[in-house]
Amino acid sequence: MGAQLRVYRQKIKSAQTTKKITRAMELISASRIQKAQARVAASTPYARAITRAVSAVATYSNVEHVLTTEPEKIERAAIVIFSSDRGLAGAFNSNVLKESEQLAELLRSQGKDVVYFLVGRKAAGYFSFRRRSFERVWTGGTDAPEFETAKEISDAILESFLRDASDGGVDEIHIIYNRFVSMLTQVPEIVRLLPLEVVEGVEEPSDGEVLPLYEFEPDVETVLDSLLPVYLESRIFNAMLQSAASKHAATQKAMKAASDNADKLIRDYTRLANNARQSEITQQISEIVGGADALATSDK
Repeated sequence: MGAQLRVYRQKIKSAQTTKKITRAMELISASRIQKAQARVAASTPYARAITRAVSAVATYSNVEHVLTTEPEKIERAAIVIFSSDRGLAGAFNSNVLKESEQLAELLRSQGKDVVYFLVGRKAAGYFSFRRRSFERVWTGGTDAPEFETAKEISDAILESFLRDASDGGVDEIHIIYNRFVSMLTQVPEIVRLLPLEVVEGVEEPSDGEVLPLYEFEPDVETVLDSLLPVYLESRIFNAMLQSAASKHAATQKAMKAASDNADKLIRDYTRLANNARQSEITQQISEIVGGADALATSDK
């Protein structure tokens, strides 16, 4: 009984130590999520405005441009996967990797070759463990994204997009990231960045609504050439911010669940330890009483 009691006490101590760690990580994520949400809220309107501006130029001009012109045949497609550098975030990374596998399967069924650009150590580890190739990887800074990293990523995928598929380039670019919905919900989202899917002017104007008039200076090609890198950088940076906010929320939720499980283990092991202690006391009393009876019998 004494050995069993020691085992229960060791398990209680281990669960208490685990709870301290998970509780600390939960508080750290809770302190970071507010700033991450604020950065997402500040970035999203700008990314939407840039997308609408590019879409408007494509809608109200008759110029063929690499940004908006659909190739006759798409031979190679790029997938940019946004994961995290650290784990302990529930299904955060597995969800986005699962979506990437489904998208890659769909693209291959359409006769397209797929190349990967990876962001975060978890995606890099996933591909390295399976010995699968990828074009480039960016690690570090996923918890607090920097615009310089987004610019580097956008430059790399733009350079690949402007190259012919026969020379190792790609004909279309997709990004996959976790979109922050709320503290409890983070949704994997797939967006085709290039060629741009036109959203401006698709719907018919309502009664009394007047479509805007656009003038382009110096010309449409120059405007699109200037908007192309800005469009990519803003969308990539927004995806990184969305992914970071989702990661903090997922970590907080996972660590809270771990802390609750540690509490449950502590309660269960405490009850078992009390039962073992009570059994030990009962056994000791029985041995004392039995010894006293034996002495009394021998005296007679």
